[in-house]
Amino acid sequence: MKNKSESVDDYISEFPEDIQKILKRLRKTILEIAPKAEESISYGMPAYKTSGKPLVYFAGYKKHVGFYATPSGHAKFARELSQYKQGKGSVQFPLNQPIPFNLITRIVKLRVEENKIR
Repeated sequence: MKNKSESVDDYISEFPEDIQKILKRLRKTILEIAPKAEESISYGMPAYKTSGKPLVYFAGYKKHVGFYATPSGHAKFARELSQYKQGKGSVQFPLNQPIPFNLITRIVKLRVEENKIR
């Protein structure tokens, strides 16, 4: 789904209710771990920065949620992410399976720590 939203709220509101629930929970998960993260729309999707550096992005689609934590955010969790379709620094979580919020939490925590060090 292509999205030209100017805010994360607008972005999420463009999706059907069932996908909105997942996107809202994903947003909440990120902001619970990084409450001071800068939230914006970048590359047409919700984007988060900490310490002035990209943290994670996410995007909704018809059949999956895309999660983008840069290559380093995925490398450490390669084994756990291996069951999902991936690209360099991206992973697709199918909507017909439970979204692994516990894993996403751990990835975001890692990325927050990496951004503090850089």
